[in-house]
Amino acid sequence: MKSLFSWVSKNLFKPITMKSRMLLLLAVLVLIPTFFLPLWNLEFWSYQYPDGLTLDIYSYKLEGGDDGAHLAEINILNHYIGMAALENEDFLELKWIPFAIGVFIILTLRAVVFGKIGKVLDVLMLFTYFGLFSLWSFWYKLHFYGHNLDPKASVNIEPFTPPIFGFEQVGQFKVWSYPSAGSYLLVGFALLLILAMVISMKRNDTVASK
Repeated sequence: MKSLFSWVSKNLFKPITMKSRMLLLLAVLVLIPTFFLPLWNLEFWSYQYPDGLTLDIYSYKLEGGDDGAHLAEINILNHYIGMAALENEDFLELKWIPFAIGVFIILTLRAVVFGKIGKVLDVLMLFTYFGLFSLWSFWYKLHFYGHNLDPKASVNIEPFTPPIFGFEQVGQFKVWSYPSAGSYLLVGFALLLILAMVISMKRNDTVASK
């Protein structure tokens, strides 16, 4: 671990290669569709809804399946169990996540211009914090909604946390939650940053050994 830290540290102020610059530009292109593609998907299944209800979470909005009809249906079901309605206005994340993605595009282009490995590492570290905080924020919202139920609701169920990954049985519903295309692109962005750094570090090591 110490040798890895030393290897990274000695490369921070060294230049990135042209190939790494191209990978960073590709990383920027990979980020752009995340403004428009869903980041996460939840599906709800029961004998009353054999075709299921779907909810897509974008960086800037919640959108139910069937042209939004599913979100209205989910909110009706939430009302019966005393859960607050899912409204776009109540999710601050839908305001700052698109802004954050835009900032990462600018920071990545800045790394291309300045051409230093340390600048790429800065973007990667900030992006890692962003990803971890976003996952925590998503989990917290699920926990908040599932644990703040109206005791006077028509149907009483135990407080619960909808799944952030995988499957959970909630009352009569089977709930599935999993990342969508936008999240895979965000992971791809991080991998391209790492690849750009590694290529430049190896190149610098090769030059230094000659």
